[in-house]
Amino acid sequence: MRRRSQPSDPLNVPGVDPTQDVGMIRRLLPYLWPKDRPEIRVRVAIALLMLVGAKLATVTVPIFYKRAVDALSGAGGAEIVVPIAIVMAYGAARVMSQLFTELREIVFARVAHQAMHQVALETFQHLHRLSLRFHLDRQTGGLNRAIERGTAGIENLLHFLIFQIIPTILEIVMVCGILWWLYDWRFAAVTLVTIGLYVAYTFAITAWRLRYRRKMLEAEGEASTKAIDSLLNYETVKYFGNEAHEARRFDVSLDSYERAAILSKTSLSLLNVGQGFTIAIGLTAVMLLAATEVAAGRMTVGGFVLVNAYLIQLYLPLNFLGMVYREVRQALIDMSSMFRLLHAREEIVDKPGAPALRVEGARLRFEQVGFGYDPRRKILHGVDFEVEPGHMIAIVGASGAGKSTISRLLFRFYDVDSGRILIDGQDIRDVTQASLRAAIGIVPQDTVLFNDTIGYNIAYGRPDASHDEVVAAAKLARIHDFVLSLPDGYESRVGERGLKLSGGERQRVSIARTILKRPKLLVFDEATSALDTRTEKEIQESLRQISAGTTTLTIAHRLSTVVDADQIVVLDKGRVAERGRHAELLAMGGLYAQMWRRQVEVQEAEIRAEAARLAEKV
Repeated sequence: MRRRSQPSDPLNVPGVDPTQDVGMIRRLLPYLWPKDRPEIRVRVAIALLMLVGAKLATVTVPIFYKRAVDALSGAGGAEIVVPIAIVMAYGAARVMSQLFTELREIVFARVAHQAMHQVALETFQHLHRLSLRFHLDRQTGGLNRAIERGTAGIENLLHFLIFQIIPTILEIVMVCGILWWLYDWRFAAVTLVTIGLYVAYTFAITAWRLRYRRKMLEAEGEASTKAIDSLLNYETVKYFGNEAHEARRFDVSLDSYERAAILSKTSLSLLNVGQGFTIAIGLTAVMLLAATEVAAGRMTVGGFVLVNAYLIQLYLPLNFLGMVYREVRQALIDMSSMFRLLHAREEIVDKPGAPALRVEGARLRFEQVGFGYDPRRKILHGVDFEVEPGHMIAIVGASGAGKSTISRLLFRFYDVDSGRILIDGQDIRDVTQASLRAAIGIVPQDTVLFNDTIGYNIAYGRPDASHDEVVAAAKLARIHDFVLSLPDGYESRVGERGLKLSGGERQRVSIARTILKRPKLLVFDEATSALDTRTEKEIQESLRQISAGTTTLTIAHRLSTVVDADQIVVLDKGRVAERGRHAELLAMGGLYAQMWRRQVEVQEAEIRAEAARLAEKV
C-alpha cells in the first residue's frame, strides 16, 4: 500500500537555513552572479570597480585639501599657481567621487531588479507547485504580501549593503591605511577604536529600541483596526447604543500607542546623545594627537586639517547607521518570509522520468480507494467503481459523504492513502501531473473567474484558441446571446472573482471554458447548482451534447440531473452504499430512494408555494 507523504514543515530544509541572515545572503548570491547571464556578471564587476573608484576619489579629497592648506600657509603664498592647481584637483576629485557613485547605481540597477524579478517569479511558480492542502491552510493575501515584501526586502538589502555598508567599510580601511602610512599607527588605532565603539553602541541601542518601535507599530495597527471595524459596523453600534464603549476601546489602544511612541522617541534621543559623545571623544583624541605632532614640527597645519577632515568624512555616513541597521534587519525578516515559501516542500511530485498519460478510451477506475485529509479522520473507505469509455457515472450522497473529494483525488491535488486511481490502466501517480490535468475537464460547483474579460475567461480553457472557437464554445454553453447583449460583448470585464456576473452566468462561462479545453474525461461537480430550474434544463441539454461519447463523472446534489446516468454510485459516510441505474435504485427502496422522495417533496412544496403566490397576484 502506497502512503501519501505528509506535509512537511517548510523550515526543515537541509543545507542552508534560509531564515538565517548569512543563509539568506548566500541564497541570494546566485541571482546576483548567475551562471547563464554573463552580461549580469559584467555589470556586477563594473559596479564593484565603480565602487572602488568612488572611494579612491573620496579619500583623495582631504589629501588635496591638506596640500592646498600647506601651500597657502607657506612663505607668503608666493607660488600662487600651486594652490590653484591643487584646488582644481580637489574639485575634480569630488566630481569623480559623485560620478563614480552615480554610474555604480546605474550599472547595478539592472542586477538588483533582475534578482528581484527572478526570485519573485521562482516563488510564484513554486506556490503553484505546492499542494491544495498548503493553500487551504494559508491566506492567499498573506502569500502575496510575503512575495511583495520579500522582493522589496531584496531591494533594500542590496541598496544598503552595496551602496552604504560595503563602501563605508572600504573607506574606513582606506582612511586608516592612509593615516598609518602618512603619520603613525596611533591615528589609525584611535580612528578604529572610535568607530568600533560607535558601531557597537549604535547596534546595541537600536536593537533595544526595536522592541519599543515594534510595540508602537502593533498598538497603532490595533487602534486602526478597531477604528475601521467600529465604523464599518456603524449601524450595529447605533442599534445597541455602544458609542461610549467603542470610544473606550479606541482610547485604550491610543494609550498603548502613546506610551510606546514616547519610549521610542526617548530612546532615539539616547541613541543620538551617545553617538555624538562617542564622535566627540574620538575627534578630540585625534585632534590632540595631531596638535601635539604639529607643535613638535612633525606634522604641518595641513596634516591637522587632513586628520579632522577624514574623521568628519567617516562619521557622516555613520550617522545613518541606526537607520541602516533597522532597515537591513527588516529586509532580512521580509526575505525570510519569502524564502520560507520558496523552501516549502512539494507534497505531490512527479516520479523521476514519469511518462505522460496516454488516453485511448478514458476508462476510469477507482480501486479500493481510501483517503483522509487528516490521518485521524478518514473521508473515503475502500471506494470502488469503474466508468466505461464514453459512459457517464454519477456520484451522489449527503453533504460530507466525500463526493467532492473524488474530483480532488482524480486531479491529484492529493494522493490516495490506499488503493489506486486508474485511467486506461495507468495509475495516475505514475504519470505527469501536467498530462493528467490536461486530459480532464471540470465544471466546478463554485466558479471563480479572473478579473478580466468574458472572452479571456472562456479562452482560459485553451489560451491558443481562436475567437471563433471561443464563440462556438459560448454557444454550446448557452451564454453567447447574453454576451452579445452586453455593451462590450466578449470584451466585457467580469470584475474580481467574476462578481459582476450572476451565479448562473459564471457557471455558463465555466462550462464554455471546459468545452473549449476538449478534454478526454469530463467532471461535473455540482455543475448546475447555481442555476434556476429553467436554465438548469437548458444547461443539462448542453452538457449532454458535449459529454456524448466522452467518459463523464458527475457529482450531483440534485438527483434529477443524473437520472440518465449509466451508473449511479451512492456514497454514505465515505463508503459505497448502493450502485445501479436510477430505476434500479428506486426499486431497491434504500438510501437513494429516500433521497429521491425528499427532493420530490421539496420540489412539490416549491411548486405549491409558487402557485399560491401567483394566485394572490391574480
